[in-house]
Amino acid sequence: MHDHGLIETPEALQSFLDTIAGTDWIALDTEFMREKTYYPRLCLIQLATLDQIACVDPLQLDIKLLEPLLFDAGVTKVFHSASQDLEVLYRELGRVPAPVFDTQIAASMLGHGEQIGYANLVKAILDRDLDKSQTRTDWARRPLSKEQILYAADDVRFLATVFMRLLHELESHDRMHWLRPEMEALSDPGLYEPNPEAAWQRVSGAKRLKPRERGVLKAVAAWRERAAQASDRPRRWILADDILIDIARRTPEDTAALHQLRGFPDGMKPPRQEELLEAIREGQALPREEWPQLPDKAKLTEAEEVLADIGMALLRECARRNQITAGAIAQRKDVVELLKGDGTSGRLGSGWRHEIAGKTIARWFAGDGELTRTEEGLQIRP
Repeated sequence: MHDHGLIETPEALQSFLDTIAGTDWIALDTEFMREKTYYPRLCLIQLATLDQIACVDPLQLDIKLLEPLLFDAGVTKVFHSASQDLEVLYRELGRVPAPVFDTQIAASMLGHGEQIGYANLVKAILDRDLDKSQTRTDWARRPLSKEQILYAADDVRFLATVFMRLLHELESHDRMHWLRPEMEALSDPGLYEPNPEAAWQRVSGAKRLKPRERGVLKAVAAWRERAAQASDRPRRWILADDILIDIARRTPEDTAALHQLRGFPDGMKPPRQEELLEAIREGQALPREEWPQLPDKAKLTEAEEVLADIGMALLRECARRNQITAGAIAQRKDVVELLKGDGTSGRLGSGWRHEIAGKTIARWFAGDGELTRTEEGLQIRP
């Protein structure tokens, strides 16, 4: 494999792009920092084919030079656990690269577990141990060491080979049609656009609040999210989750009451304190019908609990027969949704999950068959 090393000039980048011209796929990874910021700061982009590899320095280059490659519909962009990389690139470019192939999702469809890490996948497929010495490195600091660059390059050096192996297995098992809808969903910009109005759902302790208190939490969590975005600081630096919960319960009415909250930051400026108080008042004024609701948890009778247990047994049996883990197909909540619905509800109601497990479970739930034990395992007979 030809290693182009660290690319820091437009000329070197163009030379690399000319070298890989005509490829129909490219392996990608990114290194970024966000410990001290709200938005991730892109620090490195690694790219590879089977015979070419390069690390591109976005702190020295305008990465818009990569747009023709990243947005070429004829070039598949290969990532492992793509969501964070795609979030970073969406932030930088305003668009999501497409089409995408995620080796973590592909591996789950071939029996490697639900969310296998990259190092474990490389070990499982290539029997290679990756260096983990740079896991906590500062990618924003320059110059980058030779060890950092080698470590980063390895993230795509082996990804290229892993991709080809997974692609071959998916095709030989006729599972590419399982993968396509999952991959297309990854390129939805809505996945990577911050939504302040939904920020309350990520606050630890939200489920323990009363409905009216959740109305206050929704308003102050949205305020915190916007404040974090405006200052490009982690949301916890604005206010910690436990303080948001305390505010939702106690609804302080003035700045003196705010400072009585345990852990409230002394350094918060008066204008921001007034914004917070206004958010509290906004949350208190929400009418009952606008109080945020927690997702309804299906209530099952004792008999339905037994049926759901058997549905889970069928899920595991279908998974075993297809040499895939049950968790990669569905969870218990999906089985319950199928039980409580019309047989076409939720993740098990359509697509590849329905094909290999959902239709079998739904058929038995509908009373269309008798569950028996055979030498091959569980089976439904008419």
